[in-house]
Amino acid sequence: MALDGIFISSILNELTENILDGRVEKVNQPEKDEIILTIKKNRKHFKLSISASSVYPKIHITEINKLNPQKAPMFCMVLRKHLNSSKLIGIHQLDTDRVIFLDFESSDEMGFQSMYTLIVEIMGRHSNITLVRKRDNIIMDSIKHLTQEVNTVRSIYPGIEYKLPPCSTKLNPFSFNLKDIEIYLSNKSLKFDERFFSNIFTGVSKVFSKELYLRFTKKYKTEDSISPENIFHFSTEVFNKIKDRKFHFSSYLKNGKIKDFYCLKLSNVYEKEYKVYTSPSKLLEEFYFEKDKADRLNNRSSDLQKLININLDRCKKKIKILNKNLEDAKSKDKYRILGELLTSNIYKIKKGDSHISVQNFYSSNMEYVDISLDKNKTPSDNIQKYFNKYNKLKKTESASLNQLKITNEEIEYLNSVLSNIKNADSYEDIEEIKRELMECGYIKFKKYKKSKTPKNSKPMKFISSDGIEIYVGKNNLQNDHLTLKFASKHDIWLHTKNIPGSHVIIKNFGEIPDRTLEEAASLAAYYSKSRNSSKVAVDYTQVKNVHKPNGSKPGMVIYYTNKTVYISPKEPNIKRLQ
Repeated sequence: MALDGIFISSILNELTENILDGRVEKVNQPEKDEIILTIKKNRKHFKLSISASSVYPKIHITEINKLNPQKAPMFCMVLRKHLNSSKLIGIHQLDTDRVIFLDFESSDEMGFQSMYTLIVEIMGRHSNITLVRKRDNIIMDSIKHLTQEVNTVRSIYPGIEYKLPPCSTKLNPFSFNLKDIEIYLSNKSLKFDERFFSNIFTGVSKVFSKELYLRFTKKYKTEDSISPENIFHFSTEVFNKIKDRKFHFSSYLKNGKIKDFYCLKLSNVYEKEYKVYTSPSKLLEEFYFEKDKADRLNNRSSDLQKLININLDRCKKKIKILNKNLEDAKSKDKYRILGELLTSNIYKIKKGDSHISVQNFYSSNMEYVDISLDKNKTPSDNIQKYFNKYNKLKKTESASLNQLKITNEEIEYLNSVLSNIKNADSYEDIEEIKRELMECGYIKFKKYKKSKTPKNSKPMKFISSDGIEIYVGKNNLQNDHLTLKFASKHDIWLHTKNIPGSHVIIKNFGEIPDRTLEEAASLAAYYSKSRNSSKVAVDYTQVKNVHKPNGSKPGMVIYYTNKTVYISPKEPNIKRLQ
């Protein structure tokens, strides 16, 4: 992922053209590590997204609307206090490093002009967003607080002086000369390989370094050509194009999926598939959106996934115990036979006998069986002991079979919830699954205030290639509603065979074309636990053949007179209605 200092310089070029001298109208913090500044310039509104995510840190103009928390975080409140109605008067970068400075000019409560700098550090897990008062370089607040216990190099928290990250010893690609190259190479024992240029210049990623290495080896084909002079002339030519803003924003694909991106053409690293964009923001939006969204949803649902996995482990341990009980219960008839043999021979038993040998008339061989007795018990008590053992094992077997059925159904349900969590598309979907688990007793029930009563989300709605409506449930509560309340008895119901997944409904107003049935089956397979499998079995039948057993958990149904189609899951390419 090549979000390096060079790419950041191309983003800042776009920001300078669009939002420099604009005024901040809104400050929002939709995520704990992301802010969005709404900036107005020339009667146009731009949303500047800045993320300090440990996995996907970035800065760009966005067009995506995100839901904000009901209560704004403290960092957001500090930004609103100091930056609302302020003017963005400066955008610059620390050399070509991944540190960005956004300078704002605002008026305080007394009408005096104040200057603040929003410092954005895009450095992987060390990424941060810090608001600094410019006149004394004091930190007003930061999105991540760092103390000496967390970071021994420098601290970042309100009230202390801001210190820059440790300076790089590499050369600035926009201001170097031949002598700088010669001194740097003489002081460093660098190997001329794919990482050579990233080891010399700041802001050059591994991917871009590899591209430069391949270009250099094509231009200078002998090892003798690897001289400071050739490196200087080659590098100057490349970086002058960047200084002249001759960018080429492209993403590079493999099997139709975006694998990498850059602001210059990587024709030597990626030779075939690529997609061109008009701006770096559009490129970053497409590249990061789904990845960042999936990562955040996974983080938001991690507690639920942990809860489900704990309960699945509990059920699996319970099944082991139940299966052992059933194995032990296989010997129950032996105790019944011994009890009946003792009953037939009670006249031969005397109190104080430790055993008795009797003929087994239940066996075709009529062999003698030696039966142990308790010397301290009467003959009747000894007989009763064997019958009690038989009855206990018989009850254990019956209870274990019943519990085994209940536990297997619970495992099926929990797997369906886990599948729904992994297929969740938004925070609202996660919250609805959480409410479902509350209703089923897995989470302590939480009462919502009247003003904050959560609304149930709606199932996904698609239009098939033949213009027929297809509905897909996003969780088990929706599955029940779709199948048992929303669907008509002649609608077509689809579900993956013996695999947790969504209920799919095709609205049936006549004949269902094969293409629509295939598209609906593909949706059922895609929104199931077997999303990444091939040739998934999908059952389908009319809704009138689907029934919910009494007392069963949400989403659990039984059906009959079904047909089965085998299909490979793929991302829906039919129209989805919001």
